[in-house]
Amino acid sequence: MRLMYIFTIITIYHGLLFKILNVNADTRPTIINVGVVFNFNSTIGEVAAIAIQAGVDDVNADPTILQGSKLAVMMHDDKCNGFTGMVEVLKLMGKQVVGVVGPQCSIIANIISHIAKELKVPLLSFAATDPTISSLQYPYFIRTTLSDAFQMQAVSNFINYYQWRQVIAIFMDDEYGRNGIIALADMLAEIQSKISFKVALPQDANPTDIASLLAGVVQIETRIIILHANELTGVTTLTVAQSLGMMKNGYVWIVTDWLASVLDSRGPLAPQVMQAIQGVVFLRQHIEESAKKTQFVSRWSKLVKMQTKEKLQLNSYGLYAYDSVWVFARALDEYLNDGGNISFSSDPNLQASDGRSGHLNRKAMSIFNGGEILLEKIKDIRTKGVTGLIQFDHDGNRIHPAYEIVNVIDSELKIIGYWSNYSRLSINPPEKLYNKHANYTSISQRLKDVVWPGRTTLNPRDRVFLDNGKKLRIAVPNRVSFRQFVSRNPKTGEIEGYVIDIFTTAIKLLPYHVSYNFILFGDGQSNPNYMDFASIISSDEFDGAVGDIAIVTNRTSIVDFTLPFIETGAVVVTPVKKYSSNAWSFTKPFMNNLWFITVSSFLFVGVVMWVLEHHINEEFSYHDWKKQIVAILSFSISTAFFRHKKNVRSTLGKILLIIWLFVVLIIQSSYKASLTSILTLQQLSTPIRGINSLIETGYPIGYQKGSYLESYMVEELGIPRSRLRALGSPEEYAKALELGPNNGGVAAVVDERPYIELFLSTYCQFTIVGSKFTKAGWGFAFPRNSQFALDMSTAILKLSDNGELQRIHNKWLTNKMCNPTEQETDSKKLHLSNFWGLFVITGISALIAILSFLSITFYHYVHEFGKGTIKGFISYVNSTEEHVQKKLKEKNSQRSNISGVSNTNA
Repeated sequence: MRLMYIFTIITIYHGLLFKILNVNADTRPTIINVGVVFNFNSTIGEVAAIAIQAGVDDVNADPTILQGSKLAVMMHDDKCNGFTGMVEVLKLMGKQVVGVVGPQCSIIANIISHIAKELKVPLLSFAATDPTISSLQYPYFIRTTLSDAFQMQAVSNFINYYQWRQVIAIFMDDEYGRNGIIALADMLAEIQSKISFKVALPQDANPTDIASLLAGVVQIETRIIILHANELTGVTTLTVAQSLGMMKNGYVWIVTDWLASVLDSRGPLAPQVMQAIQGVVFLRQHIEESAKKTQFVSRWSKLVKMQTKEKLQLNSYGLYAYDSVWVFARALDEYLNDGGNISFSSDPNLQASDGRSGHLNRKAMSIFNGGEILLEKIKDIRTKGVTGLIQFDHDGNRIHPAYEIVNVIDSELKIIGYWSNYSRLSINPPEKLYNKHANYTSISQRLKDVVWPGRTTLNPRDRVFLDNGKKLRIAVPNRVSFRQFVSRNPKTGEIEGYVIDIFTTAIKLLPYHVSYNFILFGDGQSNPNYMDFASIISSDEFDGAVGDIAIVTNRTSIVDFTLPFIETGAVVVTPVKKYSSNAWSFTKPFMNNLWFITVSSFLFVGVVMWVLEHHINEEFSYHDWKKQIVAILSFSISTAFFRHKKNVRSTLGKILLIIWLFVVLIIQSSYKASLTSILTLQQLSTPIRGINSLIETGYPIGYQKGSYLESYMVEELGIPRSRLRALGSPEEYAKALELGPNNGGVAAVVDERPYIELFLSTYCQFTIVGSKFTKAGWGFAFPRNSQFALDMSTAILKLSDNGELQRIHNKWLTNKMCNPTEQETDSKKLHLSNFWGLFVITGISALIAILSFLSITFYHYVHEFGKGTIKGFISYVNSTEEHVQKKLKEKNSQRSNISGVSNTNA
């Protein structure tokens, strides 16, 4: 009975389930229209047509999906043309499609996304990569491929890996090209790089047009080129570039993933094309290996034969197109399983204002009623396809975007690395890193070696010096003073000097040949105005300037400087006078009051030590008062040389002696230092100690004619121009300083340190006071954004590292200065105020010792002798220890005798 009861329940359940399924099946349409929009005559389109048809066939043959409904695809050719594409899509929308696989081209996606939003028809694009097509603006646009935002981030990381800072962008002049390059520019800005030049390719550009555009690129120093185009224009561009010599050593071509589609589907290409792309680096969408991918790839040759296109090979966009069909089918299946139906309604926005239909057929342009629900089903999809995991993030992009970085070497396509938004650059496939901690540090970024154009493995620089056969026009100051730095030899006519040697030595270290001519700048009567150098370079009158040119702010705003080859900085020079030595020079270190206190302290300490020691120490105890005085003096004098031979026995004496010897050490060291300064150094003859005291004096100030220091002192230091005197030579420096401010001369000369060092090597009666009050250096000047300036900076660094800079300096600027520099040269006598703390410590210590000694002695005196007189206490203090002990014994003996007599009487 129980078995019969259970069997009956199961039969009823199956009956109800079969009835429910039949009812649901009855509500499903037999045919569901799906639109497909792409360019029939493109490589991507030809591959996508086969892949989409294969996807539809596989879906219709799978009984587990759609449950009886069949997909019917309607393919329309948009020709990647805005007008044609819009017309074709309008035709397609009139056939009541519930979704569109496509479009292929970004320009079409931008247009028809508005139509899809209005009619609520989802678009699943397998090839529109324009990063500006976002889910916020176009909610019905779903990208089943990768956005160019990720591709441009990969390009940016690649550029940063090689530390390139300037690139050239060549791109299609449409939404796809422009928006991709805009995204690249944003990415480059984050790594402090930039696009220095842009070339927009017209969509109908022929080889002649492209050659004309590339001719301008050849004239630019930047050599890193990004090519973001379509397959036809891109291949033509690379071929033309090769004919113009732009595929040789020094160039870098980074090509986006359009080239991968061409090579994967059509390659190897014609020999002349393959030759043109040698050394090119391009990106290819990375699809991890899986059983589904392997199975579909193995079917491809059979699918191609069915379409009579035997030479067409599979590319990544074909895989994305195939998966797009399955994504749509699975989302549609869930939609139907949840009770959704395929129905359409008229769009009120297409009604004419008078209530009648407008020019468009109202029934043809109808809204898909379930479009919103179906769209959410697509966004929530999570499934495995031939392209791996299919899942969308909150921005509507595929998760785990990744690219392969491929290098063309002969006929081989070598993968040199991978990029993903999880690990950035790596030599390992991204799927092997997803289970590890993400690491974006520069150390973790790795790529294999690249063979660049010209078959070189040496990493190119982002810019090179253009050697167009013309010699560089290098301006050189025609100096009339300080000719060691730069001058024209009157005998040979050659331009020579310290600066010239550095330039000619550095230019030999450049990896390319540079021809140049030195052209003297100036009238030869006086030093030229160095501010004019910056102006003539910025106006293209000269190609650079080589000389003792200070790198200062107002010049760097209009020209580029190399790294400084010598540190400079402004200093102040004033006259000095020497002390004349005499027999009493040894007394000069101390002021008179300091001498008095020092001698007094020695005597005072000697007296205190005698008081503390004489009653217990035989070496301090003499009956003759003359010998006592000699003992005090000898001890005091001996401590000055740490030669005291008298032993100190008392604890208070030892403490005082330690303190006093420390004070003597300080006084002795200071005396030696001050005496050395007096006998060897010089003393300034003016109160000027540096730039600040010079400003306060109000005296006239000399400077070198043509120097930037004139404007610096007026504008930065606020010195009136009326106080400044232009001087043209070292002789004029010396004459003006010797005259002084009261006789038509100057109180000081302000100039850059290298000039002053040369000046002081001849004129020993002057010296530098204070320290440098500006920080600057000399460099070579070139036009803005000049690669030559950067290369020369590198060469200067090499000269510094190998010691060549110092050798050239020693050759021309050997230091023969008479005076020490950058130190206080007037000797100052030591005052009592410099040591009063030490003397106070000594005095307090001595007083404490004396008071302690007297207190202890008085205590013993009272305890032993009872009440006494002051004279008795003084006599007690002056007594030696043996004498005191003798007195005590006599007193004790008397007390014993008195006690014995008393006992007898009793």
